[in-house]
Amino acid sequence: MAAGGCLLLLLLPLLVTALHSPPGCKIRITSKGLDLVKQEGLRFVEQELQNITVSDLHGNEGQFQYNISQVKVTDLQMAYSDLNFQPQQHLVFNINNASISLRFRRQLLYWFFYDIGSINASADGVHIYTVLQLAKDEAGRLKISNMTCNASIARMHAGFSGTLRKVYEFLSTFIVTGMRFLLSQQICPSLEHASLVLLNSLLDTVPVRNYVDEHIGIDYSLLRDPSITTDTLELNFKGMFFPRVREDQELENHAVEPVIKETERMVYVAFSEYFFDSAMHSYFQAGVLTIELQGEKVPKDLEVLLRATFFGTIFMLSPSVDAPLRLVLQVSAPPRCIIKPSGTSVSVSAFLNISLVPPDRPPVQLSSMAMETKLSAKVFLQGKALRVQLDLRRFRIYSKQSALESLALFSLQAPLKTLLQLTIMPIINERTKKGVQIPLPEGMDFTREVVTNHAGFLTVGADLHFSKGLREVIEKYRPVP
Repeated sequence: MAAGGCLLLLLLPLLVTALHSPPGCKIRITSKGLDLVKQEGLRFVEQELQNITVSDLHGNEGQFQYNISQVKVTDLQMAYSDLNFQPQQHLVFNINNASISLRFRRQLLYWFFYDIGSINASADGVHIYTVLQLAKDEAGRLKISNMTCNASIARMHAGFSGTLRKVYEFLSTFIVTGMRFLLSQQICPSLEHASLVLLNSLLDTVPVRNYVDEHIGIDYSLLRDPSITTDTLELNFKGMFFPRVREDQELENHAVEPVIKETERMVYVAFSEYFFDSAMHSYFQAGVLTIELQGEKVPKDLEVLLRATFFGTIFMLSPSVDAPLRLVLQVSAPPRCIIKPSGTSVSVSAFLNISLVPPDRPPVQLSSMAMETKLSAKVFLQGKALRVQLDLRRFRIYSKQSALESLALFSLQAPLKTLLQLTIMPIINERTKKGVQIPLPEGMDFTREVVTNHAGFLTVGADLHFSKGLREVIEKYRPVP
């Protein structure tokens, strides 16, 4: 027992660290964003309530017998509705003074008089109060975990037509009361199915752990339940890339936690340095941060310069002077991202190995030099894809062997920098061109994006746009009964 207690005390700091691990990516939805969601959500609720199924109603009162069937909702008016945040994990959807128009088939018997026809009815003063609880599920995905609902109908009217209208109009109380009860009992189950089944199927379209390309993937699992205030909803995502060759690899997060203070836009997405560092670390672990140029792929001007200057003495001693050149640029350590208010940069250390490759003979290494470069990074959103455009800012080469050779390399600084700008940087930017998807549901995109840099993280403020309606996406992913 004592040993178990000691073990728990040893593990407690690790558990606390896991629970409070800083997010690599954070999303804030503001009240303005919630207003847009409310407009689209209200259309969805109207469509769901129009599909309400009401059981047949039949009975008798003395000599009056009735049977009501084929009840259909023909119209809904929901002018007074609100969707609000409720601390700590809830959304409140409130509909006041709505009206629902119905049409159903009647079969009425009064003494010896029998009548068949249709009845138009309206339910007025409809009040629906729904609370949705949001939480992180076991897979780290945002879900509607629970729902409470109250629905009531203040008044209901039925309009009769036909030969017996005057005879049994005074008996309509039985029909109206029954229909009012049945209708009010069907509203909440319909909304419960819409929330816990249909809307959760929409949330299933948010990427949680998926592949970015053939080399790396990304983990967007939630670290904890959402945090909701009266004005905002914040989601803390792991935001960690991983190499596909080692999918269980974890990179510890020591970066600054993003802090979002703005509320002017509909949504804000923040990325810490850890988000970008884990991507570059994963590419490094996957072994793809190597570029090789050989023969005709080596720029002619650079080849002439190498043969005529620094390597001239080596070429004179080598029997393979006319052999093709091979340049291998290999990153020696995972690149590091630095985010400051003035901009975003990436520091890269690499080796440049230059060899001769004579036909049918082993390569002859001429030199191995170290390189230190600093790249400026332009981060932007396009649709839901986060993209990075890199540009060479600073560049330095030096010899790993001697100071004298480092001095001799000085004349190669400019041509090698040109090589990087014209040959290597386009290759790198082509790889980052696709970008990575931001964790939003299908059918929802960003517009009017603005990127702002801070110390240790950057934020993207944007408005939201529904490129597809909720109904369209839900029908596409509707669970099979």
